[in-house]
Amino acid sequence: MQEFEKSISFDGRDIRLKVGLLAPQAGGAVLIESGDTAVLVAATRAKAREGIDFLPLLVDYEERLYAAGRIPGGFLKREGRPPEKAILTSRLIDRPLRPLFPSWLRDDIQVVATTMSMDERVPPDVLAVTGASIAVLLAKIPFNGPMAAVRVGLVGDDFVINPTYKEIESGDLDLVVAGSPNGVIMVEAGANQLPEADMIEAIDFGYEAVRDLIQAQRDLIQELGIELVQEAAPVMDQTLEHFIRDRVTAPVKEILARLEKDRTVRDAALDEVKAAVVAEIEALPEDDPVRVAASADAKALSNTFKDVTKTLMRRQVVEDNVRVDGRQLDEIRPISCRVGVLPQRVHGSGVFNRGLTQVLSIATLGSPGDEQEMDDLHPDTEKRYLHHYNFPPFSVGETRPMRSPGRREVGHGALAERALIPVLPPKEQFPYVIRVVSEVLSSNGSTSMGSVSGSTLALMHAGVPIIKPVSGAAMGLIKEGEEIRILTDIQGIEDFLGDMDFKVAGTDTGITALQLDMKIAGLPMNVIADAIHKAKPARLHILDKMLEAIDKPRPELSPYAPRLLTIKIDSDQIGMIIGPGGKTIKGITEETGAKIDIAEDGTVTISAIEGEKAKRAKAIIQGMTRKLNAGDIYAGKVTRIIPIGAFVEFLPGKEGMVHISQLADHRVGKVEDEVMVGDEVVVKVREIDNRGRVNLTRLGIHPDEASAAREAATK
Repeated sequence: MQEFEKSISFDGRDIRLKVGLLAPQAGGAVLIESGDTAVLVAATRAKAREGIDFLPLLVDYEERLYAAGRIPGGFLKREGRPPEKAILTSRLIDRPLRPLFPSWLRDDIQVVATTMSMDERVPPDVLAVTGASIAVLLAKIPFNGPMAAVRVGLVGDDFVINPTYKEIESGDLDLVVAGSPNGVIMVEAGANQLPEADMIEAIDFGYEAVRDLIQAQRDLIQELGIELVQEAAPVMDQTLEHFIRDRVTAPVKEILARLEKDRTVRDAALDEVKAAVVAEIEALPEDDPVRVAASADAKALSNTFKDVTKTLMRRQVVEDNVRVDGRQLDEIRPISCRVGVLPQRVHGSGVFNRGLTQVLSIATLGSPGDEQEMDDLHPDTEKRYLHHYNFPPFSVGETRPMRSPGRREVGHGALAERALIPVLPPKEQFPYVIRVVSEVLSSNGSTSMGSVSGSTLALMHAGVPIIKPVSGAAMGLIKEGEEIRILTDIQGIEDFLGDMDFKVAGTDTGITALQLDMKIAGLPMNVIADAIHKAKPARLHILDKMLEAIDKPRPELSPYAPRLLTIKIDSDQIGMIIGPGGKTIKGITEETGAKIDIAEDGTVTISAIEGEKAKRAKAIIQGMTRKLNAGDIYAGKVTRIIPIGAFVEFLPGKEGMVHISQLADHRVGKVEDEVMVGDEVVVKVREIDNRGRVNLTRLGIHPDEASAAREAATK
């Protein structure tokens, strides 16, 4: 392909597209740039594999630390397992891309986005999303695009398209909007309790910019002379499908019409229908066309059965306004909440139940040294709040090997984390590192929002003084022709067979997190606005149920949570506290049993389960760093004796020497004639020499001064 460049300008930002320059053997590739951030996105299509009955789309986002002029840490000095941010960006690309491929497509498709250069102004993720659409179009893969994404920030009272990292950090909104020509297809947002009306306005504002990027892609394709692929869906043998539909439609319709609230009972009845059809097919002669077709396509029954169930379930919702479990469209399943379900060794715990969905969240408090160090391209290098989400197979009554967290687990944990960060107390007020783990113990829809609610309970039970409690609700949608129905609190089957999964989390004041995923090609803004408005009463209802279990954070921490004390020292004193090879700080830790963390700005955080240990370590550090003046008087203890004098610890961790000539107002023959190790003495600072050594004296101290020093030492 010939080299070609195109520049797009909007809202004060420039985006540059370069094609034909890099990756010539990829199906399609584009280098998309803004500022000094450059992302190479390549899309490649391979022939379909046998037995595949889904779209095998693989999206990978790769970060190279050379993009920011850095060399990776660790022994190998090369990038390894993708960091969490890279996994989330892979999901961000996948979610708006996947619904736009034809439902019949079974070819292997891989999209790889690699950040090759990055400044600290332009985030690469939304560039990668738009670049993925361009690469797919250039690769001539069947695609109902173009698709594009932008980020929306709120700086002061103004919305900003593709804000810088600093603008995102200082603002009250971090919103990503992706869309197709048919409307909004994905939303991902974190917000500082933003009102619903403002969030709707921000999404609409972002989609206007998305339209500009979509038009720019159309212009690019036209200028390159590329004709978009319009492949026809493959023609399938309908014999087997008709046979299955004739036998399952009536019994499936009857099962759904029962409005069974118990999912396990409904699933068992549906399994019986499938088993009966399998038995009927196996009873046919071996040369019967239906049996031959079934042997050739092992997944035909499950695919057709799913399609029939989907059609009937959706029709029941649209025509009768009744859901499979008998609820009204805006009705929430029964909710129950509890806190303190685990022993106090766990710093805080909460269980959130909504229907068959159950999430147990556990909060743990740690010291500043427990912050997670981020080795990626994001400017933030440390995380103070960690939210982890686990989804074991027993939560859906299945068995499978237990592996490390996948993209789904990482994504759900990140959404819950984003929902709670706006209500956490500032570090200055509550210096703990906080980790919450959400264990999904039973799943029937919206476990991520269950994690938000359960984690709020756990945080309050742990005594974390959150600004406000947060709850979450998942909204769904059924679209049949022009008929649209919005569902509140969707369960598993409605998520699986529906057209939308829209998760909204927030406080009674406003939204803190938003995530919208579509299975159709896009939605108009009025439908999205309606879903956001209908989510609010659901969130507030859930919040009321949570507050019945615990209405405010506990006033005291668990006795097993560390006690933190914070002091500030001059940054030039850090080396003195650490000591050569860490000897001094290790000594303090061994003596007191406290953990000590020192920040670059001189903030010292001391943690210990027992408060007295922390106080002892604090006293030692304060003593070591206290500014001494000649003439200061202290009560101390003799720690060791040498022929020319005695060493006295007059402050915790601070020693000085009393020369033999300064022990008494008469001539002293031996130091031991005046003091012994362990004696309590009152001393005065005589001088501090040019090497920082403290010389003390016992001379010239008035009795009143001595009494005051002894009294001060006991406090």
